[in-house]
Amino acid sequence: MASPRIENGIVVGTSGAKYESKNPLAIHLLREFDRAISELAAHAAPKSILEVGCGEGHIVKLLLDVTDAPILATDLSESVLDDARQTISSDRVTFRAADIIEIDPVEPAPDLVVCCEVLEHLADPQGGLEALQRQRGNWYLLSVPREPVWRMLNMARGAYLKEFGNSPGHLQHWSQRQFLKFIGQAFEPMIIRAPLPWTVVLCCPHDRAA
Repeated sequence: MASPRIENGIVVGTSGAKYESKNPLAIHLLREFDRAISELAAHAAPKSILEVGCGEGHIVKLLLDVTDAPILATDLSESVLDDARQTISSDRVTFRAADIIEIDPVEPAPDLVVCCEVLEHLADPQGGLEALQRQRGNWYLLSVPREPVWRMLNMARGAYLKEFGNSPGHLQHWSQRQFLKFIGQAFEPMIIRAPLPWTVVLCCPHDRAA
């Protein structure tokens, strides 16, 4: 099992633990996750994309495949961004180091804001949600692990047993209902997908949904 990459006490990137697994079940589950992300991004048909917390660029690749939009991909870690730059060569993608809490609003406002597998890592998820809201996107594509299913599956495969199945760096633990209630403060969920063991939501600001 790949060890998590830790910088300044924070788990950054995926370190191969999820997106590069050779386990057949893990590959199947990830394929369903990718399908949900791709279908919802295509549904939004964005003219521009901001991805917050892009890691090594797994979702950037999906977005390149299903949209024609330019993508600004940001992450907290410069070293993780360097990895992404080595695997992604597209003039549609710009990489930038930025903390989700401190990122300035992008000008012009992005059509689609993507933030997948990030909010569960934040000590201040409310601050993260408000920072996303400040981007004034027309659409938001969000995902988090679905609990307690995520930890149960980790336990079933013998992973992170001392942590009762909790993946390194996961500070927040939402069921689907809890996550929808949380993001409902800022956004209106429009399409909800539940590829095991994730919650994936395409949503928009309340005033756009009205």
